[in-house]
Amino acid sequence: MGVSRPAVNVDSFMVTNRIRQVTAANETLLSFLPTWEQFRHEPDTANFAFGNPQEMVVDGFTSALARATEPHDKDHYAYKFSEVESRVTVAGHLTEWRGQEFDPEDIAMTPGAFGAIAVALAALVDVGDEVVYSDPSWFFYRSMILAAGATPVRVQVRADDYDLDLDRLAGAITDSTRLVIINTPHNPTGRIYPPSTLEGLSAILTAASDRFGAPIYLLSDEPYSKLVFSDASFTSPARWYSHTLISYSYGKVLLTPGQRIGWLAWTPSMAERESLRSAVFMAQVAGGWQFPSAIMQYSLAELDRLSIDVVELERKRDLFVSELRASGYDLQPPEGTFYLWVRSPDPDDVAFVERLAKEGVLVLPGTTCGSPGRFRISLTGTTEMIDKSLPVFRAAI
Repeated sequence: MGVSRPAVNVDSFMVTNRIRQVTAANETLLSFLPTWEQFRHEPDTANFAFGNPQEMVVDGFTSALARATEPHDKDHYAYKFSEVESRVTVAGHLTEWRGQEFDPEDIAMTPGAFGAIAVALAALVDVGDEVVYSDPSWFFYRSMILAAGATPVRVQVRADDYDLDLDRLAGAITDSTRLVIINTPHNPTGRIYPPSTLEGLSAILTAASDRFGAPIYLLSDEPYSKLVFSDASFTSPARWYSHTLISYSYGKVLLTPGQRIGWLAWTPSMAERESLRSAVFMAQVAGGWQFPSAIMQYSLAELDRLSIDVVELERKRDLFVSELRASGYDLQPPEGTFYLWVRSPDPDDVAFVERLAKEGVLVLPGTTCGSPGRFRISLTGTTEMIDKSLPVFRAAI
């Protein structure tokens, strides 16, 4: 059965108020984890709860790491910052991909997008500042904002198409707003924000920055930006807004979330980018050495060229969407990511997910993402898992 995660009880020992807040913000997720632990090791479980690999790693991954383990000098395994070779790889890829000339000095290598977001918050946000983000959302945004001492401000996406609600977002910005976080392609809905939305967002942030006399930064969290389906296209807000930072993780495109490497980049047009370089570096050091391991950085030139099979992901998407709709479920096909966002037939999504778990199908309750009455399916499950799950979904509705 594996090692169980101990139950979290913040009242049983002395903790900070900040950790109490973070724990409260993750109450539903923490309540779901024992169910996940109970069933995920069962051999017949169809596990769609999280974006974890259910098949062997992509070809080329282990050989790239193996080659990187061979030491070439005495400093091979010494402390590492953002290594020059890693930054050059990322900057070159970004320049080609985004059509902007990224400087390697404007790339900070981080332990995944998780680390990149933490570093951005530490560098840009003070206690008492406000950070705006959209709901539904990745379940740790709120926690990380609280842990940074800032105030999280949630803005619901549009109900009809999951696009950003620009009117609501504009209304949420105050003179205390320091940072806005968007996630595109969006977890959990799979929405990719179109250029018209991103242009509108840029206009809102530019006007608010001018009004308050200080830049409001935009953090575009883009770990799924290579996982885009054939009927969609991706554009980064960095194209329109000069005060944009981008967070990225290789753990999604390689489906190796346990091997922590990603990056934080900021736009070449940002006037204060030299000051930001220093701030980000100190945030990485003071935040617990937020740099990837030596081996992951040495491997990056090879890893950057690898990807899971997006064509296969799209096939799974189409199969699942077709079968679930035929069974009576309400969902929209995602444009990117590897998630499906489904309306729960029971308004109590947590109870519905518990019933599915008892039938051998694990999905994530929508309440964990700030959206009760929904649930999320990860397409990283195998075809065999999908085939097993479909009768369970049909019976459940």
